[in-house]
Amino acid sequence: MIDADSGGAEPAEAPETAVTPLLAPADGVPSLSVTEADIEAAADRLASGRGPFAVDAERASGFRYSNRAYLVQIRRQGAGTVLIDPVNHGGDPRQTLAPIAEVLATDEWVLHAADQDLPCLADVGITPTKIYDTELAGRLAGYDRVNLATMVERLLGLGLKKGHGAADWSKRPLPQEWLNYAALDVEVLLDLRDAVAAVLDEQGKTQWAAQEFDYLCSYVAAPTRRDRWRRTSGIHKIRDRRAMAAVRELWTARDQIARRRDIAPGRILPDSAIINAAIADPKTVEELTALPIFGGSRQRRSAQVWLDALARARSGANPPEVSEPSNGPPPASRWAKRKPEAAARLEAARAGLAELAERVKVPTENLITPEVVRRLCWDWEPVDDAAAAVDAFLRDAQARPWQRELVVPVLADALDKSGHPATD
Repeated sequence: MIDADSGGAEPAEAPETAVTPLLAPADGVPSLSVTEADIEAAADRLASGRGPFAVDAERASGFRYSNRAYLVQIRRQGAGTVLIDPVNHGGDPRQTLAPIAEVLATDEWVLHAADQDLPCLADVGITPTKIYDTELAGRLAGYDRVNLATMVERLLGLGLKKGHGAADWSKRPLPQEWLNYAALDVEVLLDLRDAVAAVLDEQGKTQWAAQEFDYLCSYVAAPTRRDRWRRTSGIHKIRDRRAMAAVRELWTARDQIARRRDIAPGRILPDSAIINAAIADPKTVEELTALPIFGGSRQRRSAQVWLDALARARSGANPPEVSEPSNGPPPASRWAKRKPEAAARLEAARAGLAELAERVKVPTENLITPEVVRRLCWDWEPVDDAAAAVDAFLRDAQARPWQRELVVPVLADALDKSGHPATD
């Protein structure tokens, strides 16, 4: 365990040697496994290897409504790389991919930004028993930039070919250049895992990482209580409840179309168009199509859909409040007026955490979730044993042991001091 006062070893410097471009997989780009026979053969190949699996997945964010995986890349020492098409073979993907899931359950997965890939892999029945997240490891190591290409260059001295991460991976057939890119993403993950693990070991943070990976592997996000339509970009421009109802109805109509057609909502109708229509409240096709975006031929064909949504907003009872009902503390910017003692606690807590983060070379948000700190400071009532109370609060919030060991003394001290200001 690292000494929090020492900060441990500094993050490793980037290699001094020239960066070697990595333009293609060492063994070439493997063929795409599409049929059941292909996938069974890929599973047999992976089973013949040894050690952990490098795993990655490609989605079609920004193009499709769903967050499903459209390509799965896996690499294992002694087996090489396989590229799996999880959607283009018909039938139940969970059944078709069962041989892959069975093999992957036998050892650790190495991923980069695991929280992005685990949900879409779980959707097709592929779940890990143990993971190693190289992006999260980079954060714990104190690196400012933790994207895959930067970490590969820093720790392995290799220049990773990038450029297709935001592509429409639902496209078929997949271009050979895209498959080359996808194979490269797992080409170096196993070596990167070993390199960043060595850095964490030198810094005394190996157990911190292990606790984080165990938590991430078993974590299930709680359903959000927030109305999804309130995330519409530009909604802060809405000033009255009728217009807020219009945003809700337009968003809902768009979402239903996007879900049915599996197209990203923004490609059906941009958020900016929803906000403009909610404010202008057009009542005829002519008024609607005079607005930006709605004048195009595609939107003209859907004009009645949007007009019907606006009509529902006008006629509906109990339009939504402009301000979203809060299930937690208000924005911290309002604390000084509403609850000044909580504002003082939060200021002291943030200062203490910032100093701790600098000492141990870990970002503050990885030491403890900012929302947990806000709730603690807002709800805090002075007690005889602040440390015990803070520890219990953080345990209920699922903070890991290494986090509580570091953070509890800092937060308890901040809460004590802010609750008992010095007197002349």
